[in-house]
Amino acid sequence: MLDYNHRPSFADRVNAAIDRALTADQATRPPRDYLGGSRLGHACERALQFEFTATPKDEGQDFSGQSLRIFAIGHALEDLAVAWLRGAGFDLYTRKGNRPDGGQSGFSVAGGRIRGHVDGIIAAGPEGFGLAVPALWECKTMNAKNWRACVKDGVTKSKPVYAAQIALYQAYMEATVPGISAAPALFTAINKDTAELHHEQVAFDADLAQRMSDRGVRILQATDAGELLPRVATTPDFFECRFCPWSERCWGLPA
Repeated sequence: MLDYNHRPSFADRVNAAIDRALTADQATRPPRDYLGGSRLGHACERALQFEFTATPKDEGQDFSGQSLRIFAIGHALEDLAVAWLRGAGFDLYTRKGNRPDGGQSGFSVAGGRIRGHVDGIIAAGPEGFGLAVPALWECKTMNAKNWRACVKDGVTKSKPVYAAQIALYQAYMEATVPGISAAPALFTAINKDTAELHHEQVAFDADLAQRMSDRGVRILQATDAGELLPRVATTPDFFECRFCPWSERCWGLPA
Protein backbone atom coordinates (compact mmCIF):
# COMPACT_ATOMS: atom_id res chain seq x y z
CA MET A 1 0.00 0.00 0.00
CA LEU A 2 1.27 3.44 -0.86
CA ASP A 3 1.94 5.75 2.05
CA TYR A 4 1.05 9.36 1.21
CA ASN A 5 1.66 10.65 4.73
CA HIS A 6 4.21 13.43 4.95
CA ARG A 7 7.64 12.23 5.92
CA PRO A 8 10.28 14.66 7.16
CA SER A 9 12.80 15.53 4.50
CA PHE A 10 16.53 15.37 5.11
CA ALA A 11 16.54 19.14 5.67
CA ASP A 12 13.65 18.83 8.15
CA ARG A 13 15.56 16.23 10.14
CA VAL A 14 18.77 18.30 10.22
CA ASN A 15 16.88 21.42 11.26
CA ALA A 16 15.03 19.51 13.98
CA ALA A 17 18.36 18.27 15.36
CA ILE A 18 19.79 21.81 15.35
CA ASP A 19 16.71 23.21 17.08
CA ARG A 20 16.75 20.47 19.72
CA ALA A 21 20.35 21.35 20.52
CA LEU A 22 19.56 25.07 20.69
CA THR A 23 16.53 24.66 22.93
CA ALA A 24 18.40 22.19 25.16
CA ASP A 25 21.23 24.69 25.57
CA GLN A 26 18.74 27.48 26.28
CA ALA A 27 17.11 25.36 28.99
CA THR A 28 20.43 25.17 30.88
CA ARG A 29 20.73 28.96 31.09
CA PRO A 30 19.44 30.45 34.34
CA PRO A 31 16.73 33.09 33.95
CA ARG A 32 17.58 36.72 34.56
CA ASP A 33 17.22 37.79 38.16
CA TYR A 34 17.13 41.49 37.30
CA LEU A 35 15.21 44.02 35.23
CA GLY A 36 16.99 44.58 31.95
CA GLY A 37 17.48 48.22 31.06
CA SER A 38 16.83 47.36 27.42
CA ARG A 39 13.31 46.23 28.33
CA LEU A 40 12.06 49.07 30.53
CA GLY A 41 10.50 50.88 27.57
CA HIS A 42 8.12 47.97 26.95
CA ALA A 43 4.49 49.08 26.85
CA CYS A 44 3.18 46.90 29.69
CA GLU A 45 4.48 47.10 33.26
CA ARG A 46 2.69 43.89 34.25
CA ALA A 47 4.51 42.03 31.47
CA LEU A 48 7.78 43.43 32.80
CA GLN A 49 6.84 42.10 36.24
CA PHE A 50 6.27 38.64 34.78
CA GLU A 51 9.61 38.88 33.00
CA PHE A 52 11.46 40.04 36.11
CA THR A 53 10.01 37.26 38.29
CA ALA A 54 10.63 34.58 35.62
CA THR A 55 6.92 33.75 35.64
CA PRO A 56 6.26 30.71 33.41
CA LYS A 57 5.00 31.67 29.99
CA ASP A 58 1.79 30.38 28.45
CA GLU A 59 1.97 26.92 26.92
CA GLY A 60 3.88 26.95 23.64
CA GLN A 61 5.30 30.45 24.24
CA ASP A 62 8.87 29.52 25.12
CA PHE A 63 11.48 30.44 22.53
CA SER A 64 11.52 28.04 19.60
CA GLY A 65 14.66 26.89 17.87
CA GLN A 66 13.89 29.26 15.03
CA SER A 67 13.59 32.20 17.44
CA LEU A 68 16.93 31.30 18.98
CA ARG A 69 18.48 31.19 15.51
CA ILE A 70 17.09 34.66 14.78
CA PHE A 71 18.65 35.99 18.01
CA ALA A 72 21.99 34.41 17.12
CA ILE A 73 21.95 35.95 13.65
CA GLY A 74 21.28 39.35 15.22
CA HIS A 75 24.35 38.97 17.45
CA ALA A 76 26.47 37.93 14.46
CA LEU A 77 25.32 40.93 12.44
CA GLU A 78 26.14 43.22 15.35
CA ASP A 79 29.70 41.82 15.36
CA LEU A 80 29.93 42.61 11.65
CA ALA A 81 28.73 46.18 12.28
CA VAL A 82 31.50 46.60 14.87
CA ALA A 83 34.10 45.50 12.31
CA TRP A 84 32.65 47.78 9.63
CA LEU A 85 32.63 50.85 11.89
CA ARG A 86 36.15 50.20 13.10
CA GLY A 87 37.29 49.78 9.50
CA ALA A 88 35.69 53.14 8.72
CA GLY A 89 37.79 54.81 11.41
CA PHE A 90 35.55 54.72 14.49
CA ASP A 91 37.39 53.98 17.73
CA LEU A 92 34.72 51.68 19.12
CA TYR A 93 35.03 49.84 22.41
CA THR A 94 32.75 46.85 22.92
CA ARG A 95 34.59 45.29 25.88
CA LYS A 96 36.11 46.69 29.03
CA GLY A 97 39.61 47.80 28.11
CA ASN A 98 38.74 46.72 24.55
CA ARG A 99 40.00 43.26 25.45
CA PRO A 100 38.23 40.07 24.29
CA ASP A 101 38.15 38.85 27.90
CA GLY A 102 37.12 42.22 29.32
CA GLY A 103 33.36 41.67 29.48
CA GLN A 104 30.72 44.09 28.27
CA SER A 105 30.56 47.57 29.71
CA GLY A 106 27.38 48.25 31.58
CA PHE A 107 25.70 49.41 34.76
CA SER A 108 24.06 47.93 37.83
CA VAL A 109 21.75 49.91 40.12
CA ALA A 110 19.07 49.27 42.74
CA GLY A 111 21.19 46.65 44.44
CA GLY A 112 21.87 44.90 41.13
CA ARG A 113 18.20 44.49 40.33
CA ILE A 114 18.32 46.84 37.35
CA ARG A 115 21.16 46.23 34.94
CA GLY A 116 22.18 46.91 31.39
CA HIS A 117 25.01 46.09 29.02
CA VAL A 118 25.92 48.53 26.28
CA ASP A 119 26.74 47.46 22.74
CA GLY A 120 29.67 49.84 22.62
CA ILE A 121 31.25 53.17 23.44
CA ILE A 122 32.79 55.37 20.76
CA ALA A 123 35.99 57.04 21.94
CA ALA A 124 36.71 58.85 18.66
CA GLY A 125 35.25 59.23 15.19
CA PRO A 126 36.86 59.40 11.76
CA GLU A 127 38.66 62.59 10.84
CA GLY A 128 36.30 65.28 9.64
CA PHE A 129 33.18 63.98 11.41
CA GLY A 130 33.46 66.28 14.42
CA LEU A 131 31.85 63.57 16.52
CA ALA A 132 31.23 64.42 20.18
CA VAL A 133 32.69 61.70 22.39
CA PRO A 134 32.52 59.57 24.41
CA ALA A 135 29.30 58.42 22.75
CA LEU A 136 27.06 55.45 23.43
CA TRP A 137 26.69 53.05 20.50
CA GLU A 138 23.62 50.85 20.21
CA CYS A 139 22.94 48.48 17.32
CA LYS A 140 19.72 46.69 16.33
CA THR A 141 18.79 44.40 13.46
CA MET A 142 15.38 44.74 11.79
CA ASN A 143 13.35 43.35 8.94
CA ALA A 144 12.93 45.60 5.90
CA LYS A 145 9.56 47.01 6.97
CA ASN A 146 10.74 48.08 10.42
CA TRP A 147 14.04 49.34 9.04
CA ARG A 148 12.30 51.59 6.52
CA ALA A 149 10.08 53.00 9.28
CA CYS A 150 13.17 53.72 11.38
CA VAL A 151 14.85 55.52 8.48
CA LYS A 152 11.70 57.53 7.75
CA ASP A 153 10.67 58.51 11.28
CA GLY A 154 13.82 58.02 13.37
CA VAL A 155 14.32 55.63 16.24
CA THR A 156 12.56 57.77 18.84
CA LYS A 157 9.23 57.67 17.00
CA SER A 158 9.43 54.30 15.26
CA LYS A 159 11.01 52.28 18.08
CA PRO A 160 10.24 53.91 21.46
CA VAL A 161 11.55 50.87 23.36
CA TYR A 162 14.97 51.42 21.80
CA ALA A 163 14.79 55.16 22.49
CA ALA A 164 14.05 54.44 26.15
CA GLN A 165 17.00 52.07 26.31
CA ILE A 166 19.35 54.66 24.80
CA ALA A 167 18.27 57.40 27.21
CA LEU A 168 18.51 55.14 30.25
CA TYR A 169 21.93 53.83 29.26
CA GLN A 170 23.27 57.35 28.65
CA ALA A 171 22.08 58.35 32.12
CA TYR A 172 23.36 55.34 34.05
CA MET A 173 26.70 55.07 32.21
CA GLU A 174 27.58 58.67 33.13
CA ALA A 175 29.01 57.48 36.45
CA THR A 176 31.65 55.29 34.78
CA VAL A 177 32.02 57.12 31.45
CA PRO A 178 31.85 60.86 32.29
CA GLY A 179 30.44 62.92 29.44
CA ILE A 180 28.58 60.10 27.73
CA SER A 181 25.21 61.75 28.36
CA ALA A 182 26.40 65.05 26.87
CA ALA A 183 27.31 63.46 23.53
CA PRO A 184 24.55 62.21 21.23
CA ALA A 185 24.40 58.42 21.06
CA LEU A 186 25.05 56.71 17.72
CA PHE A 187 22.27 54.31 16.82
CA THR A 188 22.88 51.77 14.04
CA ALA A 189 20.08 49.77 12.44
CA ILE A 190 20.85 46.86 10.11
CA ASN A 191 18.30 45.75 7.52
CA LYS A 192 18.43 41.96 7.81
CA ASP A 193 16.83 41.54 4.39
CA THR A 194 19.07 43.83 2.34
CA ALA A 195 22.16 44.56 4.51
CA GLU A 196 21.38 48.30 4.27
CA LEU A 197 22.63 50.36 7.20
CA HIS A 198 21.00 53.29 8.95
CA HIS A 199 22.88 55.48 11.42
CA GLU A 200 21.51 58.36 13.43
CA GLN A 201 22.61 60.46 16.37
CA VAL A 202 20.25 60.53 19.33
CA ALA A 203 20.50 63.39 21.80
CA PHE A 204 20.14 62.57 25.48
CA ASP A 205 16.53 62.77 26.69
CA ALA A 206 16.82 63.35 30.45
CA ASP A 207 13.06 63.31 31.00
CA LEU A 208 12.69 59.95 29.26
CA ALA A 209 15.61 58.52 31.24
CA GLN A 210 14.01 59.70 34.50
CA ARG A 211 10.64 58.18 33.56
CA MET A 212 12.26 54.85 32.77
CA SER A 213 14.27 54.91 36.00
CA ASP A 214 11.11 55.69 37.98
CA ARG A 215 9.34 52.89 36.16
CA GLY A 216 12.00 50.39 37.14
CA VAL A 217 11.73 51.41 40.80
CA ARG A 218 7.92 51.17 40.61
CA ILE A 219 8.10 47.63 39.22
CA LEU A 220 10.55 46.54 41.92
CA GLN A 221 8.50 48.07 44.72
CA ALA A 222 5.22 46.58 43.49
CA THR A 223 6.81 43.15 43.08
CA ASP A 224 8.32 43.27 46.57
CA ALA A 225 4.90 44.19 47.96
CA GLY A 226 3.20 41.35 46.10
CA GLU A 227 1.16 43.83 44.03
CA LEU A 228 0.26 43.25 40.41
CA LEU A 229 0.65 46.34 38.26
CA PRO A 230 -2.10 47.31 35.79
CA ARG A 231 -2.28 45.83 32.32
CA VAL A 232 -1.51 48.04 29.35
CA ALA A 233 -5.00 47.44 27.92
CA THR A 234 -8.60 46.82 28.92
CA THR A 235 -9.29 43.93 26.52
CA PRO A 236 -7.19 40.88 25.56
CA ASP A 237 -7.48 41.62 21.84
CA PHE A 238 -5.22 44.67 22.21
CA PHE A 239 -2.18 44.40 19.94
CA GLU A 240 0.38 44.11 22.72
CA CYS A 241 -1.70 41.52 24.55
CA ARG A 242 -2.22 39.31 21.49
CA PHE A 243 1.53 38.88 21.14
CA CYS A 244 2.37 38.67 24.84
CA PRO A 245 3.73 35.29 26.03
CA TRP A 246 1.82 35.71 29.32
CA SER A 247 -1.51 36.76 27.80
CA GLU A 248 -3.57 33.77 28.97
CA ARG A 249 -2.10 33.87 32.45
CA CYS A 250 -2.55 37.64 32.69
CA TRP A 251 -6.18 37.72 31.57
CA GLY A 252 -6.98 34.84 33.86
CA LEU A 253 -5.97 36.96 36.86
CA PRO A 254 -7.95 39.74 38.56
CA ALA A 255 -7.68 43.14 36.92
